[in-house]
Amino acid sequence: MAGGLKVGFVRLMHYLQDPQHVARFQQLCGVRGTDTRDKLSNGVPGTRHGDVQNGGGDATRRRPAGAETDREKRNNSLANGAAGENIARDNGDDAQGSAVKPLRRNSLTGDVGQEFIIENKFLFYLFTLGTELGNELFYISFFPFFMWNVDAYVSRRLVVVWVWVMYLGQCTKDVIRWPRPASPPVVKVEMFYNSEYSMPSTHAMSGTAIPLCLFLLTYGRWEYPLLLGLSLAISWCVLVCLSRIYMGMHSILDIIAGFLYSLLIVVVFSPALEIIDTFNCTHRYAPLIIISLHVGLGLFSFTLDTWSTSRGDTAQILGSGAGIALASHVNYHLGLLPDPPASMLPLQPPSFTLGLIGLCLLRFLLGVLILLATRAVMKALTIPLVCWLFGIPSGDVRKARQHMEVELPYRYIVYGTVGLNALFLVPFLFAQVGLL
Repeated sequence: MAGGLKVGFVRLMHYLQDPQHVARFQQLCGVRGTDTRDKLSNGVPGTRHGDVQNGGGDATRRRPAGAETDREKRNNSLANGAAGENIARDNGDDAQGSAVKPLRRNSLTGDVGQEFIIENKFLFYLFTLGTELGNELFYISFFPFFMWNVDAYVSRRLVVVWVWVMYLGQCTKDVIRWPRPASPPVVKVEMFYNSEYSMPSTHAMSGTAIPLCLFLLTYGRWEYPLLLGLSLAISWCVLVCLSRIYMGMHSILDIIAGFLYSLLIVVVFSPALEIIDTFNCTHRYAPLIIISLHVGLGLFSFTLDTWSTSRGDTAQILGSGAGIALASHVNYHLGLLPDPPASMLPLQPPSFTLGLIGLCLLRFLLGVLILLATRAVMKALTIPLVCWLFGIPSGDVRKARQHMEVELPYRYIVYGTVGLNALFLVPFLFAQVGLL
């Protein structure tokens, strides 16, 4: 019986990993390829006979003629029923949909990707928004805005969760090393992360952990309807998770694994957030331990696999987390951004007026300008300095950053400084000019 359960579990895993499910979901949402070879071989962009491409499309695994797998039989049966329909519609498709290419080229290879047809622009823009809600750029904007305008206490703890979720997710990817869903049959709506590993989806992980923790940390601390908070958290999570299937970046199994993995991390870390935040703020050796821990985690992650943009993303996340943790320590001892006393809880959301909206936007714009200036200055100083220290030519910055000796300290120092300034320098300057 145990053997039967194991076989059933393995079959379920293969079923959930099947890229045909991703391709069908894309078709349902109005996404399809434009390559004539795809239309001749499949109802959705299909494979050439005898070839199975990996997620990045960079390698092909060949088998002898006639060695057809069950999955290929299903693909071919789908192709026989849909190929004729696609060819018949070919002349009218461009009038019904928009031919576009991925917005950003592959971060590792520079590949711009293949053109595809968007027949439902609403879903395209909706899922583009969803995938951006899981990108680092969004969080680098979202966390400072929340710090400066809403609740620094909640922001500090959210950053701790974000750092651990992203770090553990990236490390797990480098251990499992599963490729992205095969293309064809999947249409690659996004190319930027296509050369990175797939399992688990770190977008699904962050898109689950952040809204869930945001709800857990704010409900009871702020007054708002329970149903509203739950609805926003669930909507955020579902949108991010579905967007990764729509983009052709993840299988259903990747998304489910990321969702469950994220829930496990939240369950483990939620009780420890009070201890971690108190330690960061009050312990006399917190700065030394914070820096050492985050550097050590970065060094470990860089040993798991060869260089890719995910290595830099990991160092960037760790640097940002370390900088914000250091700023928490500095702010506590300077009395900057103090937590409200328990007697003031729960906090009342302020009335939304034009003056308040204007003040929030002014803080955000000025703060972002300071952070962009910080990033530009630190980048200009750090890369040449690190290259000089390790004897690595700095003429080709992209090539130089493929060395761990350059990428890790560069990302860590630059974004550590950005994180420090986000929670300390920017609020300090706001306090001096009366914007806080």
